[in-house]
Amino acid sequence: MKASLRPLLVCAVLGLCSQAVLAQSRIGFVDSDRLMREAPPAVRAQQRLEKEFEKRDQELQRMAQELQVMQEELERNALTMGEADRRNKERSFNDLNRDFQRKQREFREDLNQRRNEELATVLDRANSAIKQIAEAEKYDMILQEAVYASPRVDITEKVIKALGESR
Repeated sequence: MKASLRPLLVCAVLGLCSQAVLAQSRIGFVDSDRLMREAPPAVRAQQRLEKEFEKRDQELQRMAQELQVMQEELERNALTMGEADRRNKERSFNDLNRDFQRKQREFREDLNQRRNEELATVLDRANSAIKQIAEAEKYDMILQEAVYASPRVDITEKVIKALGESR
């Protein structure tokens, strides 16, 4: 056999071996997005967040409506108002707008922080459930990110069910 054919033969044998190993491997896939939407702990976490931030959200909505009314009033009556009255109303509008912007920014920051805390807890539980399923069903690998995964290897439903059973 010529020396130039040897590398090709080695590559072909390695390719066949790796295909045989892959054929014997058991691979699963978990759709993390679906898990975070449908798993009972994720749903409960979302409900807790909504309840926790409901009053602040309503306050922001009330302030936004108040700002809109003030702005419409200023635009509608700007020409007929006295100079001092117009300045006072504009100052009040600007003060309320600054307060609104600050509260809105704080609300978003607090909500994001709490959401990250809740999601970290859910992810820990999900990873634990995934590991238990992988060990019990003898998976060699479980992927959570993939460009494509066949429905035949998708174990997301099993993980959602496991999370629903473990409270």
